[in-house]
Amino acid sequence: MPTQLTEERIREVNTRYHDVAADGYDAKWGIDFGDVGQVQVLRKLRKLLGHELDQGFERSLEIGAGTGYFTLNMMRAGIAAEATCTDISPGMLKALQANAQRLGLKVRTVVAEAEALPFEDGTFDLVLGHAVLHHLPSLPRAFAEFHRVLRPGGRVVFAGEPSRLGDRIAAVPKRGALMLAPAWRRLVGARPTPVPRAGDHDHDHELERFVDVHAFEPGQLERHARLAGFRDIRVRGEELTANWFGWFNRALEASAEPADVPLLWRRYAFHGYLALQRLDEALLEPLLPPAIFYNLLLSARRP
Repeated sequence: MPTQLTEERIREVNTRYHDVAADGYDAKWGIDFGDVGQVQVLRKLRKLLGHELDQGFERSLEIGAGTGYFTLNMMRAGIAAEATCTDISPGMLKALQANAQRLGLKVRTVVAEAEALPFEDGTFDLVLGHAVLHHLPSLPRAFAEFHRVLRPGGRVVFAGEPSRLGDRIAAVPKRGALMLAPAWRRLVGARPTPVPRAGDHDHDHELERFVDVHAFEPGQLERHARLAGFRDIRVRGEELTANWFGWFNRALEASAEPADVPLLWRRYAFHGYLALQRLDEALLEPLLPPAIFYNLLLSARRP
């Protein structure tokens, strides 16, 4: 992960990349706001919150909310009554509001840095995020802010954070897919992804390799939470075989013109991923150390 960039440059790159990526973000990552997406979000939150999830939360704050995957699915399920979403990218929040309007949901959006949240102390019952901590340039300041804006007894939960070892392991299926991509495209009849033209702003998509600035060991996340004042801290791993399968197929698909990827292939990749998720959850996550999984999940409470 790149570490040579200044904090200011990290924020600038993240803003530019996510603004450009916003329009196609849901399609690229298979983000769903129907029954499947709701089940996925609630499954992750159940691992983090247990039976407390059933009580719901009056006021929630999502950090780096993107297009609204977690918050909007939570609202549809009745878990979040009053939701606020922040992101450093205005483009992402514009897409989030469009999704909310389409779903008939009302959500407050605020362009803000995680390290300087524009909210009063003790405002929220729940602070959450999905795949966001690894983008943040200053984790100590961010965790201090999460603690500040939570009421006493409030919960903080984060999912989808890459583990250091899991990220290295994931590179193996990615490399394998790149080697097999030309043969796979011939097999499914797909054209290669076109090379971006200079001056068409697609070059900002190349910033993707700079926006991820951390991969974590489980103890690092626990330490950031503890030093910020959180207690009842728990870090667990999520997705192993599903991750290998998913990254292999995603790398293949990324090499091809999206319109050329057959629907039958997409269904195979999607349902195979879901099946392996269930395998990981039932058999591997309870037995193996968190560090080996690609995703880390963090939950903690403000005393």
